[in-house]
Amino acid sequence: MPKELKKPMTWARLDNAAKIFPPTAHGANTGVFRLSCELTGQVDPELLQRALEDTLPRFPHMSMVLRRGVFWYYLEQTTLRPRVSPESRPPCAPLYEGSRSLLFEVSYWRHKINIDVFHVLADGAGAIAFFEALVTAYLALRHPELAAGEPRRAAVSERRADSFQKYYKPHGGAKVGGAGRAYRLRGARRPDGGLTILEGVCDVRQALDAAHRYGATLTVYLAAVLFAAIHEEMYVRHEKRPVVLTVPVDLRGFFPSDTTRNFFSTIRVAYHFKNQPGTFEDILQSTAAAFKAELTPERLAARMNQMAALEHNPFLRPIPLLLKNPVLRLSGDIADMGETAALSNVGKFRLPEALWPYVRGFGVFMSTGALQLCTCTFGNSLHFGFTSAFESTEIQRRFFAHLTDAGVDLEIRSNEYHEEEPVCSTAPTAT
Repeated sequence: MPKELKKPMTWARLDNAAKIFPPTAHGANTGVFRLSCELTGQVDPELLQRALEDTLPRFPHMSMVLRRGVFWYYLEQTTLRPRVSPESRPPCAPLYEGSRSLLFEVSYWRHKINIDVFHVLADGAGAIAFFEALVTAYLALRHPELAAGEPRRAAVSERRADSFQKYYKPHGGAKVGGAGRAYRLRGARRPDGGLTILEGVCDVRQALDAAHRYGATLTVYLAAVLFAAIHEEMYVRHEKRPVVLTVPVDLRGFFPSDTTRNFFSTIRVAYHFKNQPGTFEDILQSTAAAFKAELTPERLAARMNQMAALEHNPFLRPIPLLLKNPVLRLSGDIADMGETAALSNVGKFRLPEALWPYVRGFGVFMSTGALQLCTCTFGNSLHFGFTSAFESTEIQRRFFAHLTDAGVDLEIRSNEYHEEEPVCSTAPTAT
């Protein structure tokens, strides 16, 4: 049980994106994501605990617990003190166990530091800011001879701000429609209800070269490769429904904000193999066109305001949470019917350059009820983090095979051994 600290108690409403996670987190889709950092040396748990205690006061929003109100969930500042611990649970395991449970967890195993975060606290970009500060603090303690410095950080008030409230406009923009009902992945789910984890690591320059040969951005190229990999596992009779990828978008790139809470939206990109040619070139062109159309401030603002309409609806506000939860759970299930898989590019991890020799790379994983690919970069390293609720890894294998065929050298790691032939010479290792 975490120890307690003495500090004033404050509270905060859940931001707009966070409201959906408490009622919809179940099964393999726990609403938890993991960031990991692989170091060149063994982790010293005592120094990691000191680094956590030094870092946390600068991110007070992380020290909150989730409470149930009459009408909505809310966050309350807690005096519970987090303790780092050896990794003993699978990535993205459930964190919310009532109002006395912290909503993040720091663990370590050999050369790795992990942080698991319940999405009500932060999105990927917000958690990355905290994790970068934690790793920097740890390495500064581990190597005091270095003048690592500390990157500029926003003020505490800016980090804990609710940017959805700041940019919400009533009747702001036209309604954004969905892609309709999507092809849903099929197959045996893991009997333990957990996630199958598959990692890939490559030189980002090789992946960029492959994307640039098609005149595409890296994210568009990877989305097209994922479309193709999914299609290769589809039966012809299932092509009547489009393959739809959900792509989270960090709104900080469109609306200035330094918040470390949730501030993201999503776009959905569809490809209908029954009605379209299905060549890789056409998949890529169609994906690029969809990204271009959706990734505009106007479209994202319209989607943001549409999402916020529920929160600001005067008729829904007084409905008790006991009745809201089933409705939100149902709306989440309906939304899932419009998604085949998800692709999230969380961007770059940044550390002071003096620390680079002590870091091998970073990784990102997201819980899911279907299939999700998270990518991130550090230096010249590009990391792929596949999570899946299914036992089969055929889609992942085909995805990596496309990349190796394009000249990308990959190292593959898994959280268990599979009987499929590896796409590279490296044997799977435990994550």
